[in-house]
Amino acid sequence: MSHSLSLADFMPEAENCNDCRQRIFDRLTEFPEISELEVTRKVVAWVGGEDARAVIEAVLDEIKAAHHHRAWIISGMDCPSCAKTIEKAVERASGVHSARISFARERLNADFDPAQVSAMQLEGIVKGLGYSLSNDNVENAPAKIKEKSSCCSSKAVEHDHPVSSSKAKAKFGLIEQLKKSLNQSWSKVALAGGFLILAVALSQVWPENSRIFYSISALIGMVPIFLNTVRSIRFGQYFGIQTLMTVAAIGALLLGEALEASMVLFLFLIGEALEQRAANKAREGVTLLLELQPKTARLVNGTNSHEVPADTLSIDDVIEVRPGERLPADGVVLDQIAVLDESALTGESIPCNREEGEAALAGALVLENLTRFRVSSEAGDNTLDRIIRLIEESEEHKAPFARFIDRFSSWYTPAMMIVALLVAVIPPLMFAESWSVSVYKALTLLIISCPCALVISVPAAVTSSLAASARNGLLIKGGAALEILSRTKAMAFDKTGTLTEGKPEVTDVFSLLDEVEMITLAAAVERGSSHPLASAIVSYAEKQNITIPAVTSAQSITGKAASGAVNGHDIIVGSTDYLSEDLANNKAISDKVKQLLEQGKTVVLVSVDGVLSGLIALRDKPREAAPDVLAQLKNLGIETIMLTGDNPKTGAALGQQLGLAVKAGLMPQDKLAEIESLRQSGTVVMVGDGINDAPALKIADVGIAMGGGTDVALEAADIALMQNRLEDLPSLIRRGRETMTNIHQNVTIALGLKGIFLVTTLLGMTGLWMAVVADTGATVLVTLNALRLLRGRL
Repeated sequence: MSHSLSLADFMPEAENCNDCRQRIFDRLTEFPEISELEVTRKVVAWVGGEDARAVIEAVLDEIKAAHHHRAWIISGMDCPSCAKTIEKAVERASGVHSARISFARERLNADFDPAQVSAMQLEGIVKGLGYSLSNDNVENAPAKIKEKSSCCSSKAVEHDHPVSSSKAKAKFGLIEQLKKSLNQSWSKVALAGGFLILAVALSQVWPENSRIFYSISALIGMVPIFLNTVRSIRFGQYFGIQTLMTVAAIGALLLGEALEASMVLFLFLIGEALEQRAANKAREGVTLLLELQPKTARLVNGTNSHEVPADTLSIDDVIEVRPGERLPADGVVLDQIAVLDESALTGESIPCNREEGEAALAGALVLENLTRFRVSSEAGDNTLDRIIRLIEESEEHKAPFARFIDRFSSWYTPAMMIVALLVAVIPPLMFAESWSVSVYKALTLLIISCPCALVISVPAAVTSSLAASARNGLLIKGGAALEILSRTKAMAFDKTGTLTEGKPEVTDVFSLLDEVEMITLAAAVERGSSHPLASAIVSYAEKQNITIPAVTSAQSITGKAASGAVNGHDIIVGSTDYLSEDLANNKAISDKVKQLLEQGKTVVLVSVDGVLSGLIALRDKPREAAPDVLAQLKNLGIETIMLTGDNPKTGAALGQQLGLAVKAGLMPQDKLAEIESLRQSGTVVMVGDGINDAPALKIADVGIAMGGGTDVALEAADIALMQNRLEDLPSLIRRGRETMTNIHQNVTIALGLKGIFLVTTLLGMTGLWMAVVADTGATVLVTLNALRLLRGRL
């Protein structure tokens, strides 16, 4: 039997903390009495005895006591390797369970045991590495928001998830921090460049002292680099680019190459500034999203309205938005029509008209007329928040190729330092080569060995691709999904709501009783169901102005039938398979069923007091774009198949119309078996939108949920199509392939340039300054190549 427990009662902010949810899941899987466990943003669900509830509650209390969570905004990171340096340093601290940095948002999230380490100590580690940070805290948040912000702690200030008014400050201060850190980088360049020019000028006047002038210039340029080296070594980071540059500069000075040392440091600082500028460009896709959400809203009270902080809004509040302003929360249109521009969220440039009762997304721009909306999202959980949260969490879902690059780079630099040492000592000892020449080559090799370009080759491409996809309404939960998409061999589709409009309509009614009576009885049984076919039958009855009576003893058999007692009659509304025995004994209805199924319609049978009494036929129109989308996927070399619980004849008719293979009459567990079978031949993508699709979306290599689908489907999926457009599927495949091509190009640039200059260095053809140009050039080229992915639809 299935049970569930609300996370809000124990750890409210686990809703916004992916690590908290994963920790809960990992801990609970240790208990055999808990099976089919699922931890979502809202609940912990499991199958088993009710006694497992006590175990789960105890585990949640245990995790809450031992894990605190803090978030900070960090400035000064030039590239993902800087983020990795901070992560490793913080994780080394005793009592830290995990540390994660979202490079795209410049946010550090740390989970730690406050009994072993304090937040102040963690801040000291980051500041000690030379980065500045500010708390992403909730101290000034409204009371009701503070109560929500205490993940793993009873005090709000101890868990600083971005769900408060300070979140808005963090969002809108991010761009300023980027500008500030960029200005600091160019200030270092100006200082080093100024002293280098001064040294050149003084050397023209007093050439006999030129070595002293250039040495002073080099030492001044080396100060910030040397300080960063000391900080890095202090916190266990021994092989960073700062260390390599410090060793190379000191070595050059000792060899008497003061001019070259000064030039090398100057070029390196220029390279760092260019890297930071390119990195900030890559972050623009995210910062633009951060700017979309207003900090305030106009709350309507009766006939009056007043301004309130946007994060104090609650579900069912009524707000008004003026032309030229953006929605501060998800909402439902209360006026006759709302003219909205949702291009920043969905990529659709044409303004859309939302009629009364239709949903509107947070961040949408109101184009005409003062418009009222009823808020439909909790603070911190609107569409825009979810998009930003998905982008942040996506950096944790690294592609397999990215994990390989991380492992490779972890031993690459130490290995190159050993090679450099051998280059320095072996030629003089064994071949009588000059020590100064060999050491010079070794110092050049040290600079070339910097792994920055290699380290950023994957995350730069992935971040750019994710940001571009988000702007076009394609929410991808990580680089892993992109990589898997690139090698997709088959794509499986649910039928209702995916390949079809998801709005079935009654087309035929055939009854051996009075037709109105049969519709009345069927609608009464179906009224409590959320299934699209049930909703269509109820809607048909209402359009006929039929009064729908109450039902008692209502039961539902998933995917097969619904039953209940209506006006003293036992009613069953079920599929042709479920009532197959009754159907076989009724030739009139059986012939009619066969005729309707061949037309591609779905047929449900109605049984009254155990006697088959009639049928209702429904049809769900295929989406207009479906044939073209399936043809595009075929041209991309992808096999397509429809998995549906509908009658085989109905499924076959639709499959023939759209041109794809069909597996029909499937229960949810049957879909899982079909996907497992498809996976034997290669990577499988599943596309669906309903609750019954969630298991299939989860088990497929990549699950894609249509934007109009259920929350359960969106939670289980790896990708969400916010525009609910099938046309985005070919674009997704092309996006995945283009991203992997870009990554391979980046790796080729990074390793290729290093390989070329490794050879030229050993041959004595490359000097220190040229090594810096090559290293910085590789990093800039990789970043610029990745930025190409920021362009629009593919």
